[in-house]
Amino acid sequence: MSKDLLLVGSIPLDTVREVFEMFGPPLAPYLASMPDGEVGPRRHWISRVHYQVFAGHPELEIVARPRPEDNGVERQFPRDNLDRWEFRVKPGVERVRFGDPGWRLGFARDALNSWFVFQTLKEKGVLPKALKFQVSMPAANSVLAPRVFPTPGDIDRIRPGYEEALRTEIATMAAKIPHDELVVQFDCSTEVQDVNGAVPNFPAEGAIERNVTQIANVARAIPAGVGVGIHLCYGTLGGWPRFQPKDLARTVELANAMIAGAGRQLDYLHIPLLDTLDEDFFAPLAKLRPGATRIYLGDIHNMERFDARVALARRFLPDFGHAAFCGFGRMKVEDLQRVLGEHLEAMRREG
Repeated sequence: MSKDLLLVGSIPLDTVREVFEMFGPPLAPYLASMPDGEVGPRRHWISRVHYQVFAGHPELEIVARPRPEDNGVERQFPRDNLDRWEFRVKPGVERVRFGDPGWRLGFARDALNSWFVFQTLKEKGVLPKALKFQVSMPAANSVLAPRVFPTPGDIDRIRPGYEEALRTEIATMAAKIPHDELVVQFDCSTEVQDVNGAVPNFPAEGAIERNVTQIANVARAIPAGVGVGIHLCYGTLGGWPRFQPKDLARTVELANAMIAGAGRQLDYLHIPLLDTLDEDFFAPLAKLRPGATRIYLGDIHNMERFDARVALARRFLPDFGHAAFCGFGRMKVEDLQRVLGEHLEAMRREG
């Protein structure tokens, strides 16, 4: 079967084994790679980095944190767009540094633990041998957004060290996982909002360049045999979509720039679609220049309009794979069977 399906990343189950066993057998025939569901604290995406890494960093200070629960017990992750972690770099620190290279951010630790389960299930025949292991992680500009580091100049002080920490995390994964079985995906939400002018305190000029550069700074260090993907995102915090562009023009411009400027071949790139049949929204897809990069459109939602959405997209981009608009981490567990069914139905309709 063709590999025409992408799982973006997060799935609200408790263990990676549950993720692999629930989604793997039915969907693996259509997948080139499979994520571990970003279970546990990673379900909260960038917030996990904020409370596990930044909150205890000696060169950073906490400015704000999520409001506690109604009974006063601490809360580690935000409820909505206004409830968040904020930090500032301590006075006198010119560059924030991260110790314990390869492990400090926690991505490599979680990936290697999940890899063991993934390989075990392959050996047992639960997952097919050819399926690759997908590690999804937020790109630097989403983790270090102005809403998180609001003090002017602070992002420039922390970004170099954070990007270096990302490079060493990926190097640790690549040292332990065969290159031809590993895929690294960068999740870009703030980046999409930024190029569409929806990030306060970021100047409009240079938006494409700063978001491509941060990908290239990490991606060009990834070994050639490791797959690399990009998930562009409108965000789900507070409900999807957090941000609604009037059309795909700037998102396509960012996609083209990432494909051309990532510093290495991108294996795939994911672009979410809104629940609309407005031709003007889809039309910029005609300007997409994927080259050898596989494009996945986030079209698996509201299945009553799926066929019409796919047909409209194909008027401007004839060849693409399918995915949901985002990961499922903020969904209720009881909705997962419906989501799984929608993915299978999308593949059935596509033949």
